[in-house]
Amino acid sequence: MKRRNIEKSRKLRKNQTDAERKLWSIIRNRQLNGVKFRRQFSIGRFILDFYSPEYRLGIEVDGGGHYKDEERVRDELRTKELSEVEVEILRFSDLDILKNMEGVYQVILKTIENKGKPLTLTLSPEGRGRKIKR
Repeated sequence: MKRRNIEKSRKLRKNQTDAERKLWSIIRNRQLNGVKFRRQFSIGRFILDFYSPEYRLGIEVDGGGHYKDEERVRDELRTKELSEVEVEILRFSDLDILKNMEGVYQVILKTIENKGKPLTLTLSPEGRGRKIKR
């Protein structure tokens, strides 16, 4: 599957907010329970702030603009569309990350633990399609 928005993703990685930078510092390089996260990862028409392909878990860092009614509705639609392709979204405000990193860390860790074993994708014996195992 060809990924979209690659240039936009690169630009977003270069221009992280303070909260994104702080969260990335504790989840990068498999520091959180050995789980791999990617930054500014494109799925369909969306770019997720952080994404774990193994667990199909996205993390969104929301600044003040996300609390306006119009943005809240847009975020809800985005979360719904991503859930239709089995991607779970966790949302944290900038303030949560900057002032309560331990709490944010625990929520992410608990979510991963509740998901159980990571997904592994293998080709079917015929080479057509993939089987998903847990």
